[in-house]
Amino acid sequence: MNARGNFIRINKWLLPLSWLYGLGVKLRNMAFEMNLLKSRSFDIPVISVGNITVGGTGKTPHVEYLIELLKDHCKVAVLSRGYKRKSKGFVLADNDTPMKRIGDEPFQMKRKYPDITVAVDKKRCHGIDQLTELNKADVILLDDAFQHRYVQPGINILLVDYHRLIIDDCLLPAGRLREPLSAKDRADVVIVTKCPKDMKPMEYRVTNKMMQLYAYQSLYFTSLKYGPLRPMFGGQDKQNQGKRPLESIKADEHILLLTGIASPKQMIQDLKPYTTHLTPLTYSDHHQFKSKDIQHINNTFEQLPKPRLLITTEKDAARLYDVEGLSEEVKNNMYILPVTISFMLDQGEMFNKYIISYVRKNSRNSILDQRKDDHKSHNSDHSGNRTRTISFRNN
Repeated sequence: MNARGNFIRINKWLLPLSWLYGLGVKLRNMAFEMNLLKSRSFDIPVISVGNITVGGTGKTPHVEYLIELLKDHCKVAVLSRGYKRKSKGFVLADNDTPMKRIGDEPFQMKRKYPDITVAVDKKRCHGIDQLTELNKADVILLDDAFQHRYVQPGINILLVDYHRLIIDDCLLPAGRLREPLSAKDRADVVIVTKCPKDMKPMEYRVTNKMMQLYAYQSLYFTSLKYGPLRPMFGGQDKQNQGKRPLESIKADEHILLLTGIASPKQMIQDLKPYTTHLTPLTYSDHHQFKSKDIQHINNTFEQLPKPRLLITTEKDAARLYDVEGLSEEVKNNMYILPVTISFMLDQGEMFNKYIISYVRKNSRNSILDQRKDDHKSHNSDHSGNRTRTISFRNN
């Protein structure tokens, strides 16, 4: 497992431009602090999950963790910008909304959790207003909104990649920070993500000290957790019946790992213990696959010795479902690798209680009942204008 900081690369010759960029960011933040630009709070629980770096810190798996925690007890809505979507304004997704209208990550979450509300809007305040007017949410999860200061969330969660801690990085374009290190002070919760599962107690203590958080901030550590591989094509029955744990990969199987995400290095590392025949095929984050890309995928896969399979991420699958030109050989051997997160140091229960307590206390409804009966809990999810009861079992 790679050590902390080994993914960081600073382009020192660009540091003068980083200084100019930082000046612009500082002026913008000062405008909010002096109320020249206004932040709005809302009378509905709003939880923001984001980062201050360019590139993947695991936002989607952490948002999905919150969905899993809350979806059986209240109406959950996810509001995203919808990066690289082919639409404008507020879009409320349904189960037939194409990926191009809402973006790959919202599409992934709507496909995975069809019963929750997923919407996109570049103007988050407008999006929250729309969701509340439509009575679509008891709690709103803001995906990638740490820099969107026009919203004052009830809980601001900042994600930091273990392999690229913000304390070791610098501002764009020399580094990958979107904001100065002081921006972390806005966070209520800081989560160090993608931690190695064998982290030593000393590493926790050193990281805790180096992050220099305030007393009002909580620090958590999470690691990636992979589910069983599932076939990408062939319908839900085949996807369920054809699941394969990573341990089922045979020693002679050749793997083509297809990714279009910001930080594929961690996944490449994590798959190496399962195979000695791993061929990464990487594209840029949110890459829109063209005909030439599909042909390259087909050719690369065809050149691998048999037996062979192609593994891709849930996020990439969202952009590959409707593309044309994938060979039948690729389709028959293409698997999705689901990624979830796991809290370390037995911190999961403490985090869950913190989130649930916030949702209870800040609900628009005055009656927040704890019920143990699952049937009653699910019945409370029906929409309508009547007063709703949000009930939480022991999470």
